Amino acid sequence: MKQIIILFFLFIFLNTFSQERKVFFNNPEGTFLISSDLHIHSVFSDGQVWPSIRIEEARRDSLDLISMTEHLEYLSYRKDIIIPDRNRSYNISKALLKKDETLMIVNGSEITKPMPPGHFNAIFIKDANSLNVYNKRNKEDGEKAMQEANNQGAFVFWNHPNWIANRDDGIARLDKFHEQLLQKKLFHGIEVVNEHTYSEEALKIALSNNLTIMGTSDVHGLIDWDYPKEKKAHRPITFIISKNRTVSSIRDALFNQKTFVWHKDMLIGKEENIMPVIQKNISITSLGYYKKIVTITIKNHSVVPFKLRYLGNYTFHSYSSILEVPARGELNVTVKTKDILDSIDMDFEVLNVITAPNKFLRINKSVNL
Repeated sequence: MKQIIILFFLFIFLNTFSQERKVFFNNPEGTFLISSDLHIHSVFSDGQVWPSIRIEEARRDSLDLISMTEHLEYLSYRKDIIIPDRNRSYNISKALLKKDETLMIVNGSEITKPMPPGHFNAIFIKDANSLNVYNKRNKEDGEKAMQEANNQGAFVFWNHPNWIANRDDGIARLDKFHEQLLQKKLFHGIEVVNEHTYSEEALKIALSNNLTIMGTSDVHGLIDWDYPKEKKAHRPITFIISKNRTVSSIRDALFNQKTFVWHKDMLIGKEENIMPVIQKNISITSLGYYKKIVTITIKNHSVVPFKLRYLGNYTFHSYSSILEVPARGELNVTVKTKDILDSIDMDFEVLNVITAPNKFLRINKSVNL
């Protein structure tokens, strides 16, 4: 009897845990930050799990949007699973969603060719079978498959351009064929983060060619194997800055490069996209003066710890110019202002918020004392 009671409460605990939704950031006014992972696999290509696991993992990770992006050309289990319909993984997953739940799924496929062009994800597709017509492993069929995806209104992005299987030096670069694809506007984004890797070169390509900055898990096994929660690890997440939560608005935001990526303890994105988020999630208040030293509280409202470098002329009484504010935490800092002031402006560089290669976000906070 005791065992039954213990199992019952364990079930209740796990079910409750799986339904808790994490709020990653305070949203800037008038926007929705859509948490997404748009590059994942199941046994319907070369993944190791059934699609239902991907749905449960996404719920546990508080994701708003996923896409099952199965390889068109590469199937690991041909002898075990017959797949006449390449939309099957998506259809199974979509059927598992509950009415009115937050998680959404869109149809996708991974166009898998040798380099160039390499691997590309197409999401918001209508029919994966139409892409699979062009399943020869050459660049000509790669372009045809990308054209078909575009004909279906898909958002297409370049996967792991720094993958050492294709680039033995780990450097993402555009080949002439990629430049031709860009001229034809056949792809619209690029993975700056894939799994555990971050590519400054891919970020430069994104910024130079107005491509949407993407980060994905590219998960094949279990998410918790790749990103152990006991080590406080998390999958890469692309946050899509959308006007609302409709699929149409989210798709528009992707085409308009309205994204930033959370990878390890870093945020990566265009300054125009990421500045409002950081400003909304760092606040500074005063605890008042003692003599001519004022104590301020820097509060972090997000899940990302922030590493700040103070750039102003004042000095601190207890810290150097480098400050670390924990996730969902705060830090009290004593500032030597020389005189008793009504307010001060404080300039910081956020050292783990990247807006370009070797460039970090700078913010200004006005503090009433």
